[in-house]
Amino acid sequence: MLTAVCATVSTEPHQDPSTTHHTRISMEAMMPFVSTVHLLVTATTPEVKDPSGFFGALAKGAEAFIDTFALGAKFFTALVVGIIPLLIVLLTAVNALVRLIGPERIERLGMAAARPGIGWYPVRYLVLPVLAVFFFTNPMAYTVGRFLPERFKPAFYDSSVSFVHPITGLFPHANSGELFVYLGIAAGITKLGLGLGDLAIRYLLVGMVVILIRGILTEFITGRMMSRRTRNTEEVMA
Repeated sequence: MLTAVCATVSTEPHQDPSTTHHTRISMEAMMPFVSTVHLLVTATTPEVKDPSGFFGALAKGAEAFIDTFALGAKFFTALVVGIIPLLIVLLTAVNALVRLIGPERIERLGMAAARPGIGWYPVRYLVLPVLAVFFFTNPMAYTVGRFLPERFKPAFYDSSVSFVHPITGLFPHANSGELFVYLGIAAGITKLGLGLGDLAIRYLLVGMVVILIRGILTEFITGRMMSRRTRNTEEVMA
């Protein structure tokens, strides 16, 4: 490239000596620049190999460690711009509804649910736990059991504590401290392109069936254990 330029300059006919002198000076000034351009054009890109051995394992471990936090940050960003504003509005609306209805009405229902009989099972272990968790939230919902006799309290607690997660799909205010359990499932459903409404309804209905069954079974177990303890106490006293 430099030879071609010099040859072109030297072969030009009838050049004035002063012009030739200035041309040579200009060429000499351009020589470093032309050389640099020539080196950049002809240079080859060096190949950098990935580290191997002990340091390679450290590098891969560091990359995996950072990627974990990057995924968490991406998920958090999706929550901030997606479901969190919706939950805030829903919490405000439900809390206003609870204040309008009043918790004292739920307490009166608790007194009525203490009546014996099979017909009161759905009231005691389905209606009362659902309303208690909805109005009083977790963990204050368990205090409604104070209106029940001692033999019914373990079963009511079992029903109530088993409902604090199924209700979060539709009413997250009831257990906002453990909302991450439902949000983790909802994130996977959303990623699959499915709606959350069907998930929330199914979660709630299955939970209602489960708490009724658990309440009845726990009452039966509690009754057997209390009767056994009473019998053992009478035998000791005898």
